[in-house]
Amino acid sequence: MTPFFYKRAASEIQCDEAEAAYYLGYKKINPPGDDVAGLIHKNCLKMQPVLVPQAVYAEYELSVGEDETVSFADVLFRSKDLARNLRNCRKVVLFAATIGAQADMIIRRAQISGSADAAVMQGCGAMFIESFVDLLNDEIRKNAETRKMRSHPRFSPGYGDVPLTMQKEFFRLLPCEKIGLSLMDTLIMAPEKSVTAFIGLE
Repeated sequence: MTPFFYKRAASEIQCDEAEAAYYLGYKKINPPGDDVAGLIHKNCLKMQPVLVPQAVYAEYELSVGEDETVSFADVLFRSKDLARNLRNCRKVVLFAATIGAQADMIIRRAQISGSADAAVMQGCGAMFIESFVDLLNDEIRKNAETRKMRSHPRFSPGYGDVPLTMQKEFFRLLPCEKIGLSLMDTLIMAPEKSVTAFIGLE
């Protein structure tokens, strides 16, 4: 299938400081104090300009069997959770998205220096990649709607009973290297602030 590439300017990625606090373990009923909130604000402003948000995705014909088998492209495997997510879908989109290596770099620099900002930057990075993926998700949803199709919630390898080894299929089927994304032997992606996921189209 023909892959599509999706890019946004760093300034277009929403900076949601409350979401960054959530990734640091804070809840709405227990928000961070002024000191931590100040660190979140400072590090969001520091990280946003270096973002290089890019994604690649492709759409495949899909078959979901009664025995919970999921089949697309030349891939066939069994997953109760993904089969449930993709129920009634005729197509599936596979995507890989990243906010770029620079975000990882400034996190590593903070970690090496022992800076208190390091943990906060991790939360900011998680927030920014999710914000970018939300934009990509909207793009895929709108495209589906023009064809009278409805998109299902995205589902990533490593969640539920979908093994992280499924990452290998994403990297085999999608030209992830063209957005600067690679898969290590540990199945961890580089840059780290990256996401792969399925989106079913019903």
